[in-house]
Amino acid sequence: MRPKGYLAGPSAASRSMTIVRAKAPLRISFAGGGTDVSPYPEERGGAVLNCTISRYVYATLEATPPEDGSVSVTSLDYNLSVNYAKPEDLVYNGELDLVKAAVNVLRPREDRPGESLRLFLHSDAPVGTGLGSSSTMAVALVGAFQRYLRESWTPYEIAELAYAIERKELGVRGGRQDMYAAAFGGFNFMEFEANRTIVSPLKIAPEIANELAYRLLLCYTGTIHNSNDIIQRQQQRYAAKAASTVNALDATKALA
Repeated sequence: MRPKGYLAGPSAASRSMTIVRAKAPLRISFAGGGTDVSPYPEERGGAVLNCTISRYVYATLEATPPEDGSVSVTSLDYNLSVNYAKPEDLVYNGELDLVKAAVNVLRPREDRPGESLRLFLHSDAPVGTGLGSSSTMAVALVGAFQRYLRESWTPYEIAELAYAIERKELGVRGGRQDMYAAAFGGFNFMEFEANRTIVSPLKIAPEIANELAYRLLLCYTGTIHNSNDIIQRQQQRYAAKAASTVNALDATKALA
């Protein structure tokens, strides 16, 4: 129940291809959810208690030497395989936008501009089940690119890059807890302020973690939700200072 944060496997390199595999854990939130969403943390400070679980999002990146600079994406979750012949084709149109955004933000522009990329994606949980799957996918993609680019980003930097991809590049509403949970892994108490995020890993005794895992049951009801719409309503009600919303956020923060 306490898997580590994102993991990038050693790349398999040859003269013709580089292969990188990465995975990042999904999360469950115990308290404080929603207090990481702007503008609440900037005004009142947010706090979240969450942990990652032994269900993952996987990303494989294959790169070939300079050819045509194309990008192909295969998503097992959407049963979709698409090829984008040139960078200009990576436009946001509702089809695999998160992957396109990751490539647009992270792909080298100068040192290896013509290298062709193939990305294979899969999640252990359906999209829209409230486990942070899209943000976790962003973390897995950042992890794969980190290895591909031979970077040494910290978990904080990985989380912020994933945040920039999903929230800033794509404009998807939401907070930061999902990215930070996937990047750090384990049990964490997170604090969100105007200009910084503080992650405090919790040292939970193995017997307590095992007992908690034994007593928790995660079920898939067959229904999905659109978190963007839910968060938009929360932001609108908070901006209007609706007492019920402000009080509810304060209460869930206190529980954390």
